[in-house]
Amino acid sequence: MEPEQPSPCTLLKSWRADQHGRSLRRVAEPSQTVYAALHNDKCGAVMTPVRTVAALRRQLDEWRVAGDTVALVPTMGALHDGHMALVRVARERACRVVASLFVNPAQFAPGEDFACYPRDEAGDVARFLEAGVDLVYAPGTQDMYPQGFATTVTPGGAAQGLEADYREGFFSGVATVVLKLFMQTGADVAVFGEKDFQQLVVVRQMVRDLDLRIDIVSVATVREADGLAMSSRNAYLGAEDRRRAAGLFRILTETRDVLDRGEPAAAAIADASRSLRAAFDAVDYLSLRDSVTLGVVETQTRAARLLSAVRLGGTRLIDNVAVTLPGGT
Repeated sequence: MEPEQPSPCTLLKSWRADQHGRSLRRVAEPSQTVYAALHNDKCGAVMTPVRTVAALRRQLDEWRVAGDTVALVPTMGALHDGHMALVRVARERACRVVASLFVNPAQFAPGEDFACYPRDEAGDVARFLEAGVDLVYAPGTQDMYPQGFATTVTPGGAAQGLEADYREGFFSGVATVVLKLFMQTGADVAVFGEKDFQQLVVVRQMVRDLDLRIDIVSVATVREADGLAMSSRNAYLGAEDRRRAAGLFRILTETRDVLDRGEPAAAAIADASRSLRAAFDAVDYLSLRDSVTLGVVETQTRAARLLSAVRLGGTRLIDNVAVTLPGGT
């Protein structure tokens, strides 16, 4: 009797463990058996994106029958190293990784950059596959929002204020598409970056409020050498604005250090606001919030977030840093 062959999932886990901490670019091609498990359609890692819910679920059903867990990495494409950090965490959390590519029109307000948002599907798919993503889900707008679509999610709580004051309908669009992705994939885990911190809190709130069976995992913001948070929209910055953009993180970290030392929050925020107005063309907000609820910081609050949005010409930058307030509980 021939020995039982290991499952594709077992092969993937074994190979990924061997490659831990290395770049796939620098590693010799894996064995033919593992390569087949990674790239053979029967094993689930396809070379072209899946476009429809039906095709997505057919593959996911096969993995479920095999007992595989699934992690979801939702993206709008135009990938950078921050997205790759999400994929690495997803690979650690589940046997299979599904990454979505969908520029969601529902989260763009009139006059925003939906039409010119960076798009490079072929390059994104190549990066995902190189990083070990098992399936790329790239629906079209008509697939995500078919004719007659009339149901949306309108979150309150953490979705009020901050970004919502400047981006009409943004969190309804985000919550709706994220809930659809959760339902379409049935993922066990979804991975989000902390750069869009209010979005992360809103997603966690939705999962809690609607009793969704999915774990939300956050990943620290990935930054350029000068501290600028990586973002697909950084491509809009010219050379001089790119240099100025690094000032956002510098001012936030300086303010964090002042707050960590126990200086009065009101004075620290006022000083930081003046610095931001001097450094940028406009400041949408600078606010210190509870890191769990995004509510106003209370006396007993210890874990907080300092969040800001600023503008350089036509480019809007957002960032945040964690703050530990002395004297909280």
